[in-house]
Amino acid sequence: MNEMSSENLQSPDSLKPVNHDIGAGRGVFISTYGCQMNVNDSERMYSILEMSNFMPVESAEEASLIIINSCSVREKPVHKVYSEVGTYRELKKKNPDLLIGVGGCVGQQEKEKLIKTQPLIDFVFGTDAIDELPQTLQTLLGRQSKKEKVVNAQFHHREPYHVDTLVRNPGVSTFVNITKGCDNFCTFCVVPFTRGREKSRPFQHIMTDIHSLVKRGVKEVTLVGQNVNSYKSDCGIDFPDLLKKVALETGLERLRFTTSHPKDYNQKLMDVLALCQHKLCDYVHLPFQSGNTRILERMNRGYTREEYLEKIRQIKATIPNVVLSTDIIVGFPGETEEEFLDTVSMVKEVGFETIFAFKYSPRPFTKAARFEDQIDEVTKSRRLNHLFDVHNKLSFEWVKKYEGQTLQILVDKAEGENKLSGRSTQNKVTYFEGPESLVGQTVPVKIHKALPNVLRGVIEQ
Repeated sequence: MNEMSSENLQSPDSLKPVNHDIGAGRGVFISTYGCQMNVNDSERMYSILEMSNFMPVESAEEASLIIINSCSVREKPVHKVYSEVGTYRELKKKNPDLLIGVGGCVGQQEKEKLIKTQPLIDFVFGTDAIDELPQTLQTLLGRQSKKEKVVNAQFHHREPYHVDTLVRNPGVSTFVNITKGCDNFCTFCVVPFTRGREKSRPFQHIMTDIHSLVKRGVKEVTLVGQNVNSYKSDCGIDFPDLLKKVALETGLERLRFTTSHPKDYNQKLMDVLALCQHKLCDYVHLPFQSGNTRILERMNRGYTREEYLEKIRQIKATIPNVVLSTDIIVGFPGETEEEFLDTVSMVKEVGFETIFAFKYSPRPFTKAARFEDQIDEVTKSRRLNHLFDVHNKLSFEWVKKYEGQTLQILVDKAEGENKLSGRSTQNKVTYFEGPESLVGQTVPVKIHKALPNVLRGVIEQ
């Protein structure tokens, strides 16, 4: 059953079958922030809604339907949802028929609370309810009173993870979901509560999607999930098997994946990376979160500092020119200054060219939110700034190695007249001059300027 908290909350499936013209040409605008899963989910929403005759528009001002597809991994994005809803107040006044909905992890987490605290919102839907959007909207469009709201945020734990990859304009590179949810229950992470328990898509479904995308001109796919390397299909194929099959049995030029968990990064996976280096990019994103073993244990990460470093040594031995990136949390409850400095030393020792670092943010339902030894915001901010200062100085030096090198760049877009951009196998965004006809092709580019986040060069003749 769909969750309802008052007589004004309606069930989205109260009007069936769905009229596939319910959109009647209405404009839909989706505001998206968060992880790659959210980006992929928004693309899926657009595709589903287009099938019901809603038309994507470029701005909220043009829309009759606004959806905020949100992230709740940290507290700040949750506040952003509430703030963004408030910016649509004038639009709602001008157009009382404007529908505003909140989905994603914030929708799953907050449920009826959003309706109660934000009367501008007409509907809330969870991460398992995307495919039911047409039913939700049909219910809303047929309501007798604008006070009637819809909340659809029930997990479908017992149902298999069957989801087609719906991409309207996949371009050169796109995402393919292979898992959803997570069973790790890291003490800081809300994902098991907002994305549900871990599920893997059937192997054949993934292969069918990728074959279809290749026929549509896709050259590169990133396999995504909260923890991709715990993938296990119903036919027994695990993540290394899947990578090998996709690399060797499809027409993709390049294959990436994110996000991985260190405890599941095993020798079998590394052997596949070595075997399929011609397809698998020499870039690995492997979150370590903290460089201190005691804090890692409090986080319930399932590995020690030494075990993580050993994995890194194995990866570097397998892929000699590998480029590494990571996720880091500073100011976790109980973290001492010395334990924070262990994180700084980890960054130096491993040589991560890119880091994604954040202050610890207590999340609802999580164990760490109940820890009594929380770190104050001033200390967390100071530590984060110090970490960034250290990394920035090092990363400018580390990327100098690219200057003078010729890298193979998959061109994914034209940035203007005779200006192109693409990504190297090291996941470096690279800008250079060239005709738009090169989009979709891999070209050699000699790098003359290397910055931590971008490279600049010229096509080598």
